[in-house]
Amino acid sequence: MKIVSTNQAPVAIGPYSQGIVANQLFYSSGQIPLTPEGEIVAGGVVEQTHQVFRNLQAVLEEAGASLETVIKATVFIQNMDHFTTINEVYGDYFSSHKPARSCVEVARLPKDVLLEIEVIAQVK
Repeated sequence: MKIVSTNQAPVAIGPYSQGIVANQLFYSSGQIPLTPEGEIVAGGVVEQTHQVFRNLQAVLEEAGASLETVIKATVFIQNMDHFTTINEVYGDYFSSHKPARSCVEVARLPKDVLLEIEVIAQVK
């Protein structure tokens, strides 16, 4: 196993890593809309979703993977009323390649953000 860590995404805020590579697969921890400096990105659900994808791209790159090698994504959202908006932004990042996905509404997310996304990807 290899622990993945990059300063291009926020550091883990607990006893976990940004991700792990095992058997040619990358498993990310959930990414929330924090800047690499640890601040919640300004704006609403659109801005938060773009920041989550910037963080995912950074940890995927560090792991030797990319959005194009994502096999499965799990999206956690604070309010299902945001689903359509999040889905539109999500489609900007997964337009031709469409990994398997689950989306669930949760009662609360860390730091009261609007969404969190975790992925599993094949390492190149």
